[in-house]
Amino acid sequence: MFSFDPYSPAIDADPFPAYKRLRDEFPCFWSEEAQMWVLSRYADIVTAGQDWQTYSSASGNLMTELPGRAGSTLGTSDPPRHDRLRGLIQHAFMKRNLESLAEPIRAIAREAAEELRGKASFDFKDFSAKFTVRVLMAALGLPMGEEATVDEQTVRENAVLMVQSDPVTRTKGPQHLAAFEWMKRYASDVIAQRRAQPRNDLISNFALAEIDGDRLSEAEVLLTTTTLIMAGVESLGGFMMMFALNLADHREARRAVVADPALLPDAVEESLRFNTSAQRFKRRLTRDVTLHGQTLRAGDFVCLAYGSGNRDERQYPNPDVYDIARKPRGHLGFGGGVHACLGTAIARLGVKIAFDEFHKVVPDYRRVHEQLPWMPSSTFRSPLVLELAAQ
Repeated sequence: MFSFDPYSPAIDADPFPAYKRLRDEFPCFWSEEAQMWVLSRYADIVTAGQDWQTYSSASGNLMTELPGRAGSTLGTSDPPRHDRLRGLIQHAFMKRNLESLAEPIRAIAREAAEELRGKASFDFKDFSAKFTVRVLMAALGLPMGEEATVDEQTVRENAVLMVQSDPVTRTKGPQHLAAFEWMKRYASDVIAQRRAQPRNDLISNFALAEIDGDRLSEAEVLLTTTTLIMAGVESLGGFMMMFALNLADHREARRAVVADPALLPDAVEESLRFNTSAQRFKRRLTRDVTLHGQTLRAGDFVCLAYGSGNRDERQYPNPDVYDIARKPRGHLGFGGGVHACLGTAIARLGVKIAFDEFHKVVPDYRRVHEQLPWMPSSTFRSPLVLELAAQ
């Protein structure tokens, strides 16, 4: 009998054979382990993402949600509340010119890459973690250098714990909840500092963003900030790990982007399709739905398996082939519908710059171990360690 458990270590390691069976045989599948329906075909996922009236995010969007987030962040609210939040947050983003971040991002990438020079082998996480946390801290306005009361490693460790779940209990464990509480305290202290002395950073902009007299509440500023730290560290860091894994496994693609960095944007898009770190997100039905012969009831939870939709041969020919010339329009690597990721521009810019600088120091590499340890998370997927050997 077929089963699909998004909390299973086997699914963490390789979800794609199960995804194919879901798409081909069980396109609308009830997972006993997760206690929710699983949608695996591209067209169904896109439709659900666009139909927020039916597939609501207001009960949370993480497969295993953190307490208090539902309804107070972009990803966990529906219009009109979502539209209000998005407008205010976009207003804050617009004040921070993306191009002004390009040189600071490059300097961070160059410094992190130089630390790898001359090493015969290394864990790519040493590069990706330093890069993502430092970029995030610079963009958000988190204290750095002499101002910092918390080191960047602690910020990263807590952000990563926030997105993990216990594969045995299929819930957030005490360590995950403690990390969330730590992050809220940390973010609250920084927000208070920026309210008192605003700067040209995103946290200051969140705290002061205003449209026609409407401002974000204290809770909205806090949860938006903690969510951005979590998503920035894990989503960006996790995707960088997956991108490095893809390039390590596909020599011709790696050689092509090293020889011509102008190919990096196309390689990034194909990696977001082929092996995105954002695998599965949750919705809750507001009404009964009939789909593929199944009746889904109002109140049921639904898993949108983005990682499966990106490998759907109904949408992408030869979907299990990594082809950087593909130009996969409409991929689900950044979600879709009203809940498409707001940070796509800075993520694309950051990854392009990071790998450009990384390849200047380590142009040729391969992975050392065939078997990888994977992060235990029902929502995100990335290696905990990616040992690479410079060649």
